Amino acid sequence: MQRLVNWWDRHQVALYVAAIFFGGVFGILAPAAAPVLTAATNPVLAVLLFATFLGVPLIEVGRSFRDLRFLGTVLVVNFVIVPLVVWGLSRFVANDRGLLIGVLLVLLTPCVDYVIVFTGLAGGAKARLLAATPLLMLLQILLLPAYLWLFAGGEAVAHIELEPFIEAFLVIIVIPLVAAAIVQAVARRHRAGLAIEHVMAGAMVPLMMLTLAVVIGSQIAAVGSEALTLLRVVPLYVAFLVVMPMVGLAAGRLTGLEVPETRAVIFSSATRNSLVVLPLALALPAELAIAPLAVVTQTLIELVGMIVFVRLVPRLVPNNGSANMSR
Repeated sequence: MQRLVNWWDRHQVALYVAAIFFGGVFGILAPAAAPVLTAATNPVLAVLLFATFLGVPLIEVGRSFRDLRFLGTVLVVNFVIVPLVVWGLSRFVANDRGLLIGVLLVLLTPCVDYVIVFTGLAGGAKARLLAATPLLMLLQILLLPAYLWLFAGGEAVAHIELEPFIEAFLVIIVIPLVAAAIVQAVARRHRAGLAIEHVMAGAMVPLMMLTLAVVIGSQIAAVGSEALTLLRVVPLYVAFLVVMPMVGLAAGRLTGLEVPETRAVIFSSATRNSLVVLPLALALPAELAIAPLAVVTQTLIELVGMIVFVRLVPRLVPNNGSANMSR
């Protein structure tokens, strides 16, 4: 079994690409399965995050709350710089209200789930980022209506329901985090806890593959049905993924962050909360039906981007030998 774990750890990037391809092909050939896959998205994410949290000593998360320089950098990048970038990009679809609201919903909300996984894969400070998650979630709930009002007008705010934010935070973050804390506590006294930690650590790659395949498979058919319209937002999402690593790198250097923290800032600035805001987009009125598809399009592009980032970011921010890459 250990040989198998070592094999998929060595080939994880290729396996993730294969999972995206498989999910896309399956979603196109079996569009009727989309509702089932959509319903499975949050549970699959929850299991993936549970495995991720098990690999992060929660005492380290507690210490990370005191790292005000890192927290401040992440918050400024996500809630000051990102909105400025998003405002500029969104002007290219300002004449289509549905596309505009979809772009704003997804790009204004920083990711709080699989960003932690990808940050860890690239040697970033995943414990620091995990500690920032509650603040990132709270601030996006509070600030999203204000940004929508500024960028799209008061009518856009009237259509937004915040319950999906709260539900997703509980299912994807709180419950897996509490479960991981319980298992870590049990592992200090019983072998059963250690066995769970060992199994989940070895299962990280197949869990990520499953998540990628489920997310892609659940949405690819719907996106394909509006492909021509959605082509307008593709360059915007690609441009966001190109610009934000430079912003994150500059912010990390300006504030004097170490290598793992700078990598975490880059991932936090570039990854968006698409799976959480999708229910908000789906709750919009029929005349804005393109908005959720604009959100899903961002997800598809971002997942491919994250596979690239896992290899790119360590080269963009090379280890200087003095930073602890496991933090």
